[in-house]
Amino acid sequence: MRFADWMNNRGGLYRWARNTMRRTFPDHWSFLLGEICLYSLILLVVTGLYLTLFFHPSMDTVVYRGGYAPLHGVRMSQAYASTLHISLDVRGGLLIRQMHHWAALILVAAILAHMMRTFFSGAFRKPREIIWITGFALLPLTLFEGLTGYDLPDDLLSGTGTRVVQGGILSTPVVGTYLSMFLFGGEFPGRDYVPRFSTIHLLVIPGLMTAALLVHLILLFHHQHAQFPGPGRSDRNTVGMPLLWRRAAKSGGFFLLVSAVIAVISAVAQINPVWLYGPYRPDQVSSGSQPDWYMGFADGLERIMPGWEIRLWGHTLVLDVLIPLVTFGLVLAAIGVYPFFEAWINGDRSDHHLLERPRNRPVRTGLGVAWITLYFVLFVAASNDIIATHFQLSVNAVTWAARIAVFVAPLLAYSVAKRIAMGLQRRDRDRVLHGRETGVIKLLPHGEYIEVHSLLSQEKVHRLTSHAQPPPLTLSSLPHDEGTAPPDAESATHLMRLRVRLSQAVFGPKGNIAKAKAETPHDHEQEHEPSGHDGP
Repeated sequence: MRFADWMNNRGGLYRWARNTMRRTFPDHWSFLLGEICLYSLILLVVTGLYLTLFFHPSMDTVVYRGGYAPLHGVRMSQAYASTLHISLDVRGGLLIRQMHHWAALILVAAILAHMMRTFFSGAFRKPREIIWITGFALLPLTLFEGLTGYDLPDDLLSGTGTRVVQGGILSTPVVGTYLSMFLFGGEFPGRDYVPRFSTIHLLVIPGLMTAALLVHLILLFHHQHAQFPGPGRSDRNTVGMPLLWRRAAKSGGFFLLVSAVIAVISAVAQINPVWLYGPYRPDQVSSGSQPDWYMGFADGLERIMPGWEIRLWGHTLVLDVLIPLVTFGLVLAAIGVYPFFEAWINGDRSDHHLLERPRNRPVRTGLGVAWITLYFVLFVAASNDIIATHFQLSVNAVTWAARIAVFVAPLLAYSVAKRIAMGLQRRDRDRVLHGRETGVIKLLPHGEYIEVHSLLSQEKVHRLTSHAQPPPLTLSSLPHDEGTAPPDAESATHLMRLRVRLSQAVFGPKGNIAKAKAETPHDHEQEHEPSGHDGP
């Protein structure tokens, strides 16, 4: 107790703890996706620390004398030999190594799912733009963290993947050769890439991830967690449970649950059995080699590209590698900058603490579904050889199908998702105006048949009508300096016109269905009767 008083006098511990522990957090199942990210990352750090005690990031050649008899006497790097030692000789080493690998796969999946939940619900809006940016930054950092860890064992499969990475680096104009020489210490494979990748994997990227995560969590505490609309919830309050003790107890139990699930998966599902692949040799390539799933879309980009090359100023540009490399960044950046694009075409500068249902933003929902569809098509394209051999198809036919799908599938997915969202908006509007269909047919005295509708409860009506629908921008409503006239048809620039057209497409009648007013009187009063059950 005296120590606590001593700390409080010097650091204000009591006041900080009191304010923090009393913070209210809303409760919704989708919020657990962010917790899965955090707990998977914690498990990665713990298992990674254990693995560093036994792993030797060295390319020095040794003769294997370990416990795996089929490789006795084979020359290999110390990195590969230590990986075999961890997997087959260290007690519990294989379980820890597989937990590390599975936690990495689950982390990337959880980050993508969490990002999509944030994107579709509009949680990125002001004042949470920096929270979105730091969370988005964790995605490419995690991808490259997984890639560098994937290359460390120096087995035949990881070496093949490293060769693909080196090809992408070499395709970078001007600096590609220098970057390759820096990372690999000479001609591929060199003798330095494992220790240098180890430094990047253990120090550089984790440091950046830690900084992004700290900023993300600090701002999350500062701005409070956004919540879904409901009775008693507004942009001025937060309805939920306090951090201490209920929320802390639930989070602690969920951490143990996530850890247990990853441990069980690692115990029963084998992944990356490096002893079956053998050490890496530049003159060998394993048949049917595939990257981890999260790099599948990058591999798919390379597989569907034609073999294009051009020469400029005495240099050869390998476009079949350079274009996928650039597209890889653009695909990721497109989803990262969207919040600023939406705020720009909307002109919205107010704070938002209530989340949105995806159906209430049809264009945004369509764009998100299109992005996921593109990701999935490229992921499937990464297995064009496997698909061709298993289904006895021509690999060229599979490749051309993927090329066409890259352009057609996202557009089709956008159109379908947008129309579904607008259809759901119409249904919500009809339910507010006319009530829920009961399936009961009534015969009126004058011989007319009508269907009886059940009026919605006030809670249901509030849920269907509480979302905001900002009007689209017009030239006269564009922000302008005080004392100056708003732009008109003659003075408006091309950028202003583009902004207005985009705003009309996203927030106008073609991209949104006007919601029903809660106080709108119901049509055909004789067709309705009150009911305590609102249906689904």
